[in-house]
Amino acid sequence: MIIDFKNDIYFDQRLGRIYAKLAGGQFKEFNYESPAGRIRHQFIIRPIVLSDLVSPGGADNSAALLDHELEGYYDLSTPYGYGGPMILDVKAGRKEELLAGFAEQFADFCHEEGVVSEFVRFHPIANNAADFATIYNALFYNHTVGINLGDYDDPFEQEFSKSARKQVRRCLRNGLTYEVEEYPDTLEDFAAIYYQTMDRNEADNRYYFDEEYFAAFIETMPESVLKCRVLYQNKTIAMGFYLRSADTLHTHLSGTLSDYLNLSPAYVLRYGLVQWGKEKGYKLIHNGGGTSGDPEDSLYLFKKKFGQNTELDFHIGRKIWNEEVYRQLVKLTQTADETFFPQYRAKE
Repeated sequence: MIIDFKNDIYFDQRLGRIYAKLAGGQFKEFNYESPAGRIRHQFIIRPIVLSDLVSPGGADNSAALLDHELEGYYDLSTPYGYGGPMILDVKAGRKEELLAGFAEQFADFCHEEGVVSEFVRFHPIANNAADFATIYNALFYNHTVGINLGDYDDPFEQEFSKSARKQVRRCLRNGLTYEVEEYPDTLEDFAAIYYQTMDRNEADNRYYFDEEYFAAFIETMPESVLKCRVLYQNKTIAMGFYLRSADTLHTHLSGTLSDYLNLSPAYVLRYGLVQWGKEKGYKLIHNGGGTSGDPEDSLYLFKKKFGQNTELDFHIGRKIWNEEVYRQLVKLTQTADETFFPQYRAKE
């Protein structure tokens, strides 16, 4: 299965800008070109405001003064989802030359811009971690799950587990149906169901995307948005919000009304997207991974029910561009959690 990952939605500047605003930063694109080839790198750059990172009473309660000393520093991160630097083209036998040139020029950029650190979430489909592993100390984090539409005549039969197929058939017998909507003019109906789901799950605040967030997709990239709804007795009881690229569908957010959980409409959402995607000629549905790197992660295991044979590797990258300032920030913020990166944002 050959995927057009260079035009994947997670490398779309419009999506990057949506997430930059959400993160309180600025979306930027760094382009490197040499006789050896071209590399594109998209990221969010955020100012490091020490007073936002220091606990009350911490660092001798002198954050205001320290801000003055440390002003003008920033850090970089991949926009929500996946991304990282990507080779657009490379001359035969010159990849190492291209990567070395990029590393040198981007290091200069980071020095000039006052960048302290960078966190990268590499794209599992693009597998760009393989190219940039040395530069970014890339680490395997977990597996993500896909549904192969391109290579299977019947992905429902060949990718769904036996128990998932049984549950889908039960749902359909019970009268659940689905509809897929292209080019939607609103996500307000989806947001209402999504918020109820987040309330029920007592989700962290970072998952409560506001109305402006949903409106931004409709205003700036409606052709990339899909809605799928599950109906029961002519009532919408569950919805999914998906992002689409040239040949890939990405699951993004979904929700179910509490009164209808017993009907398991989430299974029909998955089934409906598979049927629609196969009919429209898409090659892959990417469902993402779990909430952790644990192979027994409950969300990961749920997703595996719908993609038994298709897994991808998700890697992260951690890069400290200014060691001295990084150590100073960790000391001033009094953050002991070395598993979080950048460490000085652990209490944020």
